[in-house]
Amino acid sequence: MNIGIVCYPTYGGSGVLATELGIALSKKDHEIHFISSSLPARLDSYYSNIHFHEVRNMVYPLFEYTPYETALASKIVDVMTYEKLDVLHVHYAVPHASSAYMTKQILKSKGIHLPVITTLHGTDITLVGNDPSYAPVVEFSINMSDGVTAVSKSLKKDTLYRFNVKKEIQVIDNFIDKTKFQRTFDIDLKKRYGEPDDIFIVHVSNFRPVKRVMDVIKAWEIVNAINPKVKLIMIGDGPERQKTEDYCREGNCGSIHFLGKRDGIGKFLSICDVFLLPSEKESFGLAALEAMACGVPVVSSNRGGLPEVNINGETGYTYDLGDIKGMAEGIQAIIKDKEIWSEFSDRCIKHSMQYDINNIVPQYERYYKKIINQSNVD
Repeated sequence: MNIGIVCYPTYGGSGVLATELGIALSKKDHEIHFISSSLPARLDSYYSNIHFHEVRNMVYPLFEYTPYETALASKIVDVMTYEKLDVLHVHYAVPHASSAYMTKQILKSKGIHLPVITTLHGTDITLVGNDPSYAPVVEFSINMSDGVTAVSKSLKKDTLYRFNVKKEIQVIDNFIDKTKFQRTFDIDLKKRYGEPDDIFIVHVSNFRPVKRVMDVIKAWEIVNAINPKVKLIMIGDGPERQKTEDYCREGNCGSIHFLGKRDGIGKFLSICDVFLLPSEKESFGLAALEAMACGVPVVSSNRGGLPEVNINGETGYTYDLGDIKGMAEGIQAIIKDKEIWSEFSDRCIKHSMQYDINNIVPQYERYYKKIINQSNVD
């Protein structure tokens, strides 16, 4: 197939999934055309059947904000005209789905039909898309798509609750590349941050308020007060990092390590014992899944798609939002006995296998063919 993919080029979840999906599809001999404002962050190698088409905005004094949506639609028209796409897959509803609709209408006037699939990722529905400034357009664009997917059952439920969606939403889970996330314990790496017998709690996020990083610190404080050998590794960066670091510097900062943004985090996850994710919202919980693939049990909130990924009592524990004491107790229950930890770790690895990219990509291929066939009949 000749597949167009529209995504944000940043490290955010939707851009990562879109890029990894495109790379995986290219390895199965599909022609992939990425359409974005700049080269996607994960697209850092050469692939003979991956093509990049940059969306260029016109700079003009009249425009206080450059009309990216218009420029994107024009670029998709150009790519479709000359590359003859079989299907266009847009990731994140705002503004990609509405641009795709505009594109369809332009192409229709030229006698060209382009099937469009919109994948919903989370905040495009629960936060941005739900804002009154965008909601009517988001709802319309979803309904005008030929196919719609969501990355979790929870996100599908949220979408149907918040919008009057008439299209059937196909759930296709997020995925991981098991070759990048597996337990490869590195004792020398662990020694950089503590002693060989230290216990490490780890948190990975973009440090936005929705991640509740102070809950991570406070849960760790409870556990550390019981066992000073328990250390904390914080990976990522964002608006809440400075406040969190300032708080830690006034207390026991020596047992907390802020590592910032890191590539290849699988090796860091593999030296850790428990992954803590107390988020207010998670459409899926990809960071938790990555930890599980590295054999790290998860303690998390029970919000959004997290209970679909982190099975309570099997791969870790889930708690109500803000239940810091409960989360601390869950961590204690996992780390106090090596045999218990090993059982959880083994279940995490086994459970994560169903989300391997090699299991998920064929679902997208089948869905593409289904939508293309339906569009040809219509």
